[in-house]
Amino acid sequence: MLDLPIIDAHQHFWDPPSTPHPWLSIAPPPDFRYGDYAALRRPYLPADFRADAKGHNIVATVHMEAEWDTADEVGETRWLATLRAEHGLPTVAIGHARFEDPGVDEVLAGHARFDFIRGIRQKPAAAAAPSGARRGAAGSMDDPRWRRGYALLERHGLSYDLQTPWWHLDAAADLAHAFPRTPIIVNHTGLPTDRSLDGLKAWRQMLERAAREPNVALKISGLGQRTHTWPRDANRQVVRDAIAIFGTDRCMFASNYPVDGLCVGYRTLFDDFKRFVADRLPVERMALFHDNAARIYRCGSASGGAEASESRVG
Repeated sequence: MLDLPIIDAHQHFWDPPSTPHPWLSIAPPPDFRYGDYAALRRPYLPADFRADAKGHNIVATVHMEAEWDTADEVGETRWLATLRAEHGLPTVAIGHARFEDPGVDEVLAGHARFDFIRGIRQKPAAAAAPSGARRGAAGSMDDPRWRRGYALLERHGLSYDLQTPWWHLDAAADLAHAFPRTPIIVNHTGLPTDRSLDGLKAWRQMLERAAREPNVALKISGLGQRTHTWPRDANRQVVRDAIAIFGTDRCMFASNYPVDGLCVGYRTLFDDFKRFVADRLPVERMALFHDNAARIYRCGSASGGAEASESRVG
């Protein structure tokens, strides 16, 4: 499967201190799921990505907003436009906007002026553990003020990338149902950090709840551990369970590089993803690694055709 065309559906670029990413200049917050991230406080640019991705046929990438200074949310998109002009990466991108902010419509319009922007990610308010999950909190997906901003995504033709722990996926399902024309892509496999039997059972139940909404897709990524390890056998089961729930037509693989580089090498990561689905039909593997991302993020072409080949990055 070395020639399998891959769209990396979630990666980041930054260039501290030239780019304003406040989180890369402070001590790690206590809730960062990978613990110490000092190794990330360095430039990560297209040349670095290409070096990491060597050995796999990466034909396109989706750049995910990387917590740029919120004083100028469209600034990250302007910076990415310069990178694309010079280096050909990223292929498309997801910007950031605060849905509860009074000026959110202007921010969304600013992102939408760039033809490579496909959607928005904002991390809604979330509880630190399942026991603390409550519906209706300020800044959550239930918050009417937050939803007023979210409702503007459809006007601008934008999708929503959702990063939230699995214990909030019931709220995500209700959001998807209320706004059926706005695609939602759940990030990082719903963050199944608790690998106990009970923890995984609850994660699967919430994934099943979200999967009942046809406009929800799942991004399989972010499966490293706080110990900076990549538990291959455990991750195999998580990946297979996720695909069984969402189906091969609504899942996609992604690196989350360079963040997941704290836990696993890029080549090993995608080698393992390929092993995990080696028993799937070729058309299903093509969907998981390329076609679903091409369709949902509107990049590349179906089944690795000419447009994807011309945008090869690795």
